[in-house]
Amino acid sequence: MYYLFALCALLITEIIYIQLARNYRIVDIPTDRSSHKVPTVRGGGVIFPIALILPFYFGEINQSLVIVVLLVATISFLDDMFSLSQLPRAIAQIAGTLYIFYDLGVFQIEWFYILICTVLFFGWINAFNFMDGINGISVLYCLVSLISFSFLEVNFIYHETFVILGLACMVFSVFNLRQKAVAFLGDVGSISLAIILGYFMVHTIVQTGNFFYLIFFSIYGVDTIITIFIRLIKKENILHPHRSHLYQYLVNERGISHLTVSATYAICQLLLNTVLIHLVGMENMTAITFTLTLCCIFFLYTFIRINYKIKPMS
Repeated sequence: MYYLFALCALLITEIIYIQLARNYRIVDIPTDRSSHKVPTVRGGGVIFPIALILPFYFGEINQSLVIVVLLVATISFLDDMFSLSQLPRAIAQIAGTLYIFYDLGVFQIEWFYILICTVLFFGWINAFNFMDGINGISVLYCLVSLISFSFLEVNFIYHETFVILGLACMVFSVFNLRQKAVAFLGDVGSISLAIILGYFMVHTIVQTGNFFYLIFFSIYGVDTIITIFIRLIKKENILHPHRSHLYQYLVNERGISHLTVSATYAICQLLLNTVLIHLVGMENMTAITFTLTLCCIFFLYTFIRINYKIKPMS
């Protein structure tokens, strides 16, 4: 009954928000960089920060995560409505990152490692924010990450949180995991999810002392790093919206459906995580294994990108 109540509450919340967003014109207008053709509700991911309320109420998650997510979600929601400058968003994200690090005990390491971790966390937040470019990819990737984290013993204490967030993913999928999406995550949803997933990643690494868990984000991570590198070579502003990711090429230039591309990314990451958790064993991972795995992903990704980057379809 508890989970049924949560599912119904999240579904009703999403329906109400979509109707309000339509009335107040909180919509994403298509541009030449968009992968959609019609105005679509923005900010449907508002249910994810809301979903944290139940596990927080029952004392399963720390207040640091809830405070940071609600703070950044509020600013991100304002950005969805009014398009804020980058400064207040960056300040909130960096402050939130440092608070999470303090709560999880990251400040016990050397200062230059803290600096590197802060840059990586901040980069992850903004990289994940770009993922909302095609339908279904963010929510499926999030679901895969939640499932992967839930299998780890150090995260058993977050069982209820994973279930509730999984239900939120299911609800949002109803409106986003379709060829013509009814709603997008918006900054409020994508940045909230990035912080939530980043929190569990940092918690897992701190508790196990094993940074190889970063490979749980490797499929999209490789895409992001190579895309940034290509854009830097072209002297483009990497902070500006674009459609240079491989998944965007596959949808916009090759004409492959949103759902096929989104499912492929999620399934590839799920298969990789499953093999590493249940067959190899993350505790058995070494620097060599980690590097070889990333190299395989890199070469496969590069091969696909070279073979699928063709002239735009007419």
